[in-house]
Amino acid sequence: MLYREAGDFKTSYAEDSQTFPIVIDRVGYYVVLAIAFGVIPFLINDYWANAVFVPLLIYAIATLGLNILTGYCGQVSLGTGGFMAVGAYACYKLMTAFPELNIFFCVLLAGGVTAGVGVLFGLPSLRIKGFYLAVATLAAQFFLVWMFNKVPWFYNYSASGQINAPERTLAGIVITGPHTEAWAKYLFCLVFVVLLAWLARNLTRGNFGRQWMAIRDMDIAAEIIGVNPLKAKLSAFAVSSFFIGIAGALFFAVYLGAAEVGEAFGIQKSFLILFMVIIGGLGSIFGSFAGAAFLVLMPVILKNVLVGMLGWQTDIAAHLEFVIVGALIVTFLILEPHGLAQLWRIIKEKLRLWPFPH
Repeated sequence: MLYREAGDFKTSYAEDSQTFPIVIDRVGYYVVLAIAFGVIPFLINDYWANAVFVPLLIYAIATLGLNILTGYCGQVSLGTGGFMAVGAYACYKLMTAFPELNIFFCVLLAGGVTAGVGVLFGLPSLRIKGFYLAVATLAAQFFLVWMFNKVPWFYNYSASGQINAPERTLAGIVITGPHTEAWAKYLFCLVFVVLLAWLARNLTRGNFGRQWMAIRDMDIAAEIIGVNPLKAKLSAFAVSSFFIGIAGALFFAVYLGAAEVGEAFGIQKSFLILFMVIIGGLGSIFGSFAGAAFLVLMPVILKNVLVGMLGWQTDIAAHLEFVIVGALIVTFLILEPHGLAQLWRIIKEKLRLWPFPH
């Protein structure tokens, strides 16, 4: 039977602390990786890349970053869109100022710049929390969007105020620009997703993760037992902003190709990623992927079913999407605060004990 654990015992601490202690989970992980790297690139086309896979991978990175800050460290943030804009504009300036710099390092450095900005705006978290911190990060969102709109240096004094990603290659393969192949964009984003998911998993299971969760559960008690709130909170802001900055750089350079800060990184982007965290599950790596997949796939499915098959008007389908998302958020907050990740854990527990009652 699936998830039956009889005989699946551990003989060392290293085995017991595995990321996937159950064999079927480990096998499933490698199967998913094999399909992602060995099958999808040969089948993907422009529609599937632009409508599903590339935005799913990019939003998964951003959701991972916000989940580290909000889900693991308990610091509420409404400035995700602004920090994505920092990553996008940092990547743009690096690509235009250093034409010979590898696009991979442009994206990484953009994440580093965003981490520094995140630490700066994370300083108020040392004195305020909860609703007041959410308002402070919301102010950061509006300030960053205003700055990128009003300071011409950020968009290289373009008359339109828009930034456009120049063409860049990696190992002779075009990654950014109008001539990019669908599989190249997909694989480039997938590499970042795998690396950052591995990094997030190890950070949250290590010393940093324990400090973040101690601060989240009760910051005063955490300080009493020796957790440094300055180090814990600012490290969470730094790591979270690093992830979000990389997502912003990929969103601009690989996915959009051109962006205007108000439209691409407005407040609606911050709420969208927060909804992904809530629906997927706070404090869960799997929940970050589940929430991103749900909110990326749902509009595509609704559009194809309601508009394409049933002939509904596009605006009605779009409004129905808002209704469904709002209802799901209220439902999850009331009935299952830990989101889709907790539902998956419950299903696995049922499978372990089936056919016996739980």
